[in-house]
This record gives sequence, C-alpha cells and structure tokens, in this order.
Amino acid sequence: MKIGIIREGKVPHDKRVPLTPQQCLQLQRDFPQCSLCIEPSPYRCYSNEEYEALGLTLSEDLSDCDLIIGIKEVPKSQLIPQKKYVFFSHTIKRQKHNREMLIDILQKNIELIDYERLTDENQHRIIGFGRHAGIVGTYNGILGYGKKYDLFDLKRAHLCHDYTELEEEMKKVRLSNIKILLTGDGRVANGAIETLGRLKIRKVTPFEFLNYSFREPVYAQLHSKDYHEAIDGSIWNTADFYANPQHYRSTFLPYTAVCDLLLHCSFWDSRAPALFTKADMRSPEFRISVIADISCDVNGAIPSTLRSSSIEEPFYGYNPSTELTDLPFNSNTITIMAVDNLPCELPRDASEDFGKNLLERVFPALLNENNNKMIARATIAKNGQLMPPYAYLSDFVSDIQH
Repeated sequence: MKIGIIREGKVPHDKRVPLTPQQCLQLQRDFPQCSLCIEPSPYRCYSNEEYEALGLTLSEDLSDCDLIIGIKEVPKSQLIPQKKYVFFSHTIKRQKHNREMLIDILQKNIELIDYERLTDENQHRIIGFGRHAGIVGTYNGILGYGKKYDLFDLKRAHLCHDYTELEEEMKKVRLSNIKILLTGDGRVANGAIETLGRLKIRKVTPFEFLNYSFREPVYAQLHSKDYHEAIDGSIWNTADFYANPQHYRSTFLPYTAVCDLLLHCSFWDSRAPALFTKADMRSPEFRISVIADISCDVNGAIPSTLRSSSIEEPFYGYNPSTELTDLPFNSNTITIMAVDNLPCELPRDASEDFGKNLLERVFPALLNENNNKMIARATIAKNGQLMPPYAYLSDFVSDIQH
C-alpha cells in the first residue's frame, strides 16, 4: 500500500501533520508493505527538509497513492476521485461550510474515514488533539487573566517553539487567591488539568469551591452531574443525560458568584441547556471576569461566545450591558478566549502525540480492515453513498442523493 500525506489546503493553513518525519520511518519499519509519499508544503511545523533528510519521498503527485491522510478538510479542487481519505471532515453535525465538500466526495466516489468517528467498542474516541486543546486553552486563559489585571506577561503559546518553552513561560505566573472552575472530564479537561498541575494550583471539591475561602489560587472540576438536574425531579442518570439532555436544566448559577476564571472544556449537545444566560451575566452577583471557552461552541453552552477568535487575536470582550463584543480587557467587559484551533499553537507537540496514536491504534486497523468494526464506524462515505450510520445526512447532501 502506498500512503500519501497531503499538504494542508484549507486556509488558514494548518501547521500540524498526521505523522512526524521520525514517525514516517517507524510506519515503514512496522508495516514493510507500506511506502510513503509526502506532498511538499511551506506551512508545516516540520519542514520539507526534515522529511527529505530521513530519505522520505516528496512529490506534488499523490495520484498513485492508495490511502491519503491529512488533518483538516480538503478543498474540493484538491480531492482526487476514487481514493481513500482520512481526515477531520467536520461534516457529521451538518456543518454548512463543508456541505459542498461532502457532496463532492460522494460525486467522486471517494471513501472518507473521519478521525472524529474512530471509536472503541464503548464509543470512546481513540484519537484526537483534545489534550493539547486543553493545555493551550488553559494557558491562554491564565495569560488573559494576567493581562486583564496587569499581573504578568506571558509569551503567546504559538510563539513558543514547543511545550518545553511553554513550561518555562508558566514559571512567570503569579496569581492571588483566585478561584478557577473547570468543566468536563474528557481529553480536553485532562489537558487543562495538566496545565493547572504545572502551575501548582490546588484542586478542591465543588462543595469547598462554593462554600470556602482560600489564601491561594484553587480550582474545582465539575462533571455534568455537578451542574445539571432533571427537570422532572428524578435522580441523576448519566446515560439518560447524554441521551436526552433536553430533559435537564442547568444548576450552574451559584458557581458564577464565586468563580473568577472559567475554563469550559465540556462537550456540548445543542439540545442541552446553556450554563447560564445573558441576563445572568448582567447580575452584580456574576463574578466571572475571564472565560476560556476551550470547547468553543458559538452561541452554545457559553452565551458570551458570540464568535470564535483566532490564534493571532485570541481575546475579545463581551459587554453584558449591550450583549455585544467589545475591547477584551476593559473593566466593564468579560474577557473571552474562544480560539477554535488551539492545538495549532503547539503544532510539533500536538502532531507527535497524534501520530503516536495513529501508529499504535489506527494503522493496524486501516491496513487490515477486512470486517474491522472500528474503521466501519468511522467510514462516512464509500462508493458514492453515505454509509448507513450517516444516512441522516441524506437531506444535507440532497443535491445528489436519491
């Protein structure tokens, strides 16, 4: 099998890679039946020269590859008919900006496997960039808090060469006895906890967070059951909450009166309630002054996330009185960090982590995929048709589905 690594075509160009140069060599050692071809790119965090130095082949032509892998969505003009692709397609939630791409994939008889849908038997995702989203998002949240109150000045994450330099920057952090709240318990939340651990910020229970004062900065982690309750008064049922979030309401409001910095790392279902309302944010009791919406669901769980921000301009202000965006660090605005591609700020580290999982958990299945259930679950399109688990997208691509 010949495997091609594409040049990321989506603009702005993503610097991450599915496999580092060293991991490309490891792939060829572990799977001798495979050869690799890398499309040259001036944007990657690993240069063309780093691949060539290890004897890897670079070519503008991937037309003879059996499998083509990348990171982000592939522009229509760059999709090669009759090929098998693996990338994050961002189509399963009917994302309108990728509708035409999905239609083109069907028209070109492309087999599309989506990283986001690669799951184990318990439906847990086995690969992703969540850890680095949590690491960078938390760093940015702390950076924003420091800037808002003129406490310290950190180098922006994307200007750091790697995670080691980011750790050095964190040594500059000096926080008073603020309270930090973290939502979620997945990969993103774990990355956030990793950063808070590096900062030596003590973890307390939700009860302690609500009821006690501290002489040092602390954080509490909230799971879904900590800030939701069933509307009908029934006892908490985790499985039912994830299946029917519309039957639950938020009980988050008490935390807003004692929290200074919110790190939102939890997955949000559009049927679920928001954590709080815009009206709640106008209350004198609302204390949160910096929100790092690491999950970044626009008009989702955090009502002040009116838009995503960028790596170049990661912060904007939300004015509760006008309900509009404003300057990020004004005294009358809440500072919002809502970068939607956080792992791109540490692309080398994020790529290495991702490639390790790709080699260990995905390639063995991809290269021996006869009746492989994991690959089948992640296959969105094949032979010009949506696969059965994704038939719900038929009306989304109705231009060609019959």
